[in-house]
Amino acid sequence: MDKLTDVFSGQEWLKWAMELQFISQAGLTYSEDVFDRERFARLREISAEIMNMKTGISIEKVREVFCNETGFQTPKLDTRAAIFKDDKILLVKEKNGTWSLPGGWVDVNESVKSNTVKEVKEEAGLDVVPVKLIALQDRNMHNLPVYAYGVCKAFVLCEIVGGGFCENCETSASAFFSPDELPPLALEKNNEEQIRLCFSAYYKASHWDTVFD
Repeated sequence: MDKLTDVFSGQEWLKWAMELQFISQAGLTYSEDVFDRERFARLREISAEIMNMKTGISIEKVREVFCNETGFQTPKLDTRAAIFKDDKILLVKEKNGTWSLPGGWVDVNESVKSNTVKEVKEEAGLDVVPVKLIALQDRNMHNLPVYAYGVCKAFVLCEIVGGGFCENCETSASAFFSPDELPPLALEKNNEEQIRLCFSAYYKASHWDTVFD
């Protein structure tokens, strides 16, 4: 799926709610007039009411997750490491039994490169060196379920320089897989198309051009 319109097909209400939330948050950030701020606060409340009505999630939870930020709204950033050995890619097993590329949200004091290194160490126990940015994707154009906020996913090709797996609070196992023997994937984090993209970058590393949405 490579078109945002395909992902949102039949879910126009979600696009509207997200846009209302974005407009209202920007208005609350930059408006000084008290009456304008009241209008933007009400607009934000309407966005929460739409999410509550269409999803059944309590209005309190919607406010906590969907309307809890201040400042100009920008996408969150997620990194995923593509690590290869013997032409197989490393995946880690989540506590729910699905598998994913090591990775996670970029902390405020980390860069894409340093966060990739940190997440691999935490989830896979490996020391790695990031060598190439494979892709920068708009998550809602590629992964389901669609989130009510924007996420940019950075896929990074890495080389192992040391370390070894130890079970931890996030992952219970790690293993290398060929593209034709992939286990059940954590599709909200990475799908088969994205993993095959990583294989393509691995095979063409010296000639790979970063893919971006």
